[in-house]
Amino acid sequence: MPLIVFMSVPIIEMWILIEVGGWIGALPTIALVAVTATLGLSLLKQQGLSTLLDARRKMNEGSIPASELVSGFMLAVGGALLLTPGFVTDTVGFALLVPQTRQWLLCKVIDRFRDKITIEGEFRRVDDRNF
Repeated sequence: MPLIVFMSVPIIEMWILIEVGGWIGALPTIALVAVTATLGLSLLKQQGLSTLLDARRKMNEGSIPASELVSGFMLAVGGALLLTPGFVTDTVGFALLVPQTRQWLLCKVIDRFRDKITIEGEFRRVDDRNF
């Protein structure tokens, strides 16, 4: 399956770029790809800084910034997709940079793997009267 995706995405991207180039011309198509990459990078910078500040705040509170780490990974993937020329990768990249869709995707991933995650350990009940 990954091989099929790896091979089909560039073919689909080239086909869409050729079609859009036929409708609006080659130079406007190239300019549109450059504009989406520039806008994506500015959004990546803003969202990345926000995620970094949230992670730092959680660490200062003494909690683990797990969701911020996953969001950071999604931001990195989204940024890489925005730098890849094409409209399909730009659409997926922008979706990963928008906080609402990133949070929705994070919830879906957690729901999918919730039953597969097992945390083992021992615990001891401490009664308040025994202090």
